[in-house]
Amino acid sequence: MSQAYRNLWISKGGTEVGKKRYLIFAVAFVLAGNMSLAVAAVTRPAVGKRYDKTTGMCRELHFYNSGWVSEGHDLFRNNCKTCHNHNNNKGARFLYSESFTMEGWNRVFYKKNVKCAQDGSWGKLSQEQLSRVNDYLYWNAFGTYDANTAERCG
Repeated sequence: MSQAYRNLWISKGGTEVGKKRYLIFAVAFVLAGNMSLAVAAVTRPAVGKRYDKTTGMCRELHFYNSGWVSEGHDLFRNNCKTCHNHNNNKGARFLYSESFTMEGWNRVFYKKNVKCAQDGSWGKLSQEQLSRVNDYLYWNAFGTYDANTAERCG
């Protein structure tokens, strides 16, 4: 700092120690404010929508009902992945959320033209549970993740 500013600070009753404390407090305050804004931006879930042709409804999607903490993820893991995993002995193709695009997953659940839908494997899930699996797969489909944004960060 310039000598003139230092002299003005001291002439107004400030001390060198007081000035340093003030500067440290001001910097900490600014950093804390910026950090809280950054945390708020990361923790606010992005919201999307998916039109479900099967039910004719528009479904609102966000991390908590469509991300990896959702019921759809659990249903996919506990039902679909029992067959659609690596080295399965049932001849089922390996699947994960990025196996199809958003439109591709919607088509799978609307047309139900895949073998497991036709052989009754989906019969143990209700329509709402199937919609939740579709929500999860749609939310995490191929091409939906952008590493340059925190919009979809959970």
